[in-house]
Amino acid sequence: MADELLDVVDDEDNVIGRELRDAVHQRGFWHRGAHVFLFDADGRMLVQKRSANRDNSPSLLDCSVSEHVKAGETYLEAAIRGMKEEMGVEGIEIERLAKFRMNYGVNDNEISELYTGMVNPMDVRFDPVEIASVSYAGVDELKKLMTDEPETLCGWFVELLDLYFNGKGKMRILFQRGENAW
Repeated sequence: MADELLDVVDDEDNVIGRELRDAVHQRGFWHRGAHVFLFDADGRMLVQKRSANRDNSPSLLDCSVSEHVKAGETYLEAAIRGMKEEMGVEGIEIERLAKFRMNYGVNDNEISELYTGMVNPMDVRFDPVEIASVSYAGVDELKKLMTDEPETLCGWFVELLDLYFNGKGKMRILFQRGENAW
């Protein structure tokens, strides 16, 4: 993956500079991210298994889409780009659920937005370079994984699920839509 140019932001999410992704992570600058929870018609979430060659959290389960917001891009634009690049899907209407500040790991500080939408599994064509496989999981299965096998999930995915299911997580919430509809 080529080194992306990211916006560096302050506590209020104002852009204060731009740096390459590697420099942002090496120096711990705050930057932006976007996540999407995609559901099939039966209410099951599309869950990706990250490829074994990923630098961060290889072979762990992750939400449908996780993207850095590139310099000059909006959160929504990054989410839409991520759905196309990671899952090969376009034209999906998504809704913003939350905006939050969270530490994703060593020197990985993000202000992120979480979106949700519906996907037809027949339309999904995931990127085999970044993703080993995809599956669909219901509420009970996801809650069981969070409780019984959290080590199989990316740390941020556990926090995003906690936010989605319980309205909280190890993050500072900046915006949150009302009760989830799941």
